Amino acid sequence: MPNIKSAKKRVLVAEVRNERNKAQKSALKTAIKKFEAAAVDGDRTKAEGTYKVAVKAIDKAAAKGLLHKNNAAHKKSALTLQLNKVGE
Repeated sequence: MPNIKSAKKRVLVAEVRNERNKAQKSALKTAIKKFEAAAVDGDRTKAEGTYKVAVKAIDKAAAKGLLHKNNAAHKKSALTLQLNKVGE
């Protein structure tokens, strides 16, 4: 445990940010999994709705620095390809 007051604060702030990042990443993964489940079921309308939610979550994560912008683009591209295969 640090002795300096500012170092103690950094530890507390880091813990709060770590929990927030963990929760946001978990929500992102959940949104992606919901889309993938809808895509596997073959329900086009449900898949389109969950696709929009998942893409918005990916964009937010990239804006907040949880994901690198290229990683976000890669995920969105993969989801789009998956959506295009639904209902064929």
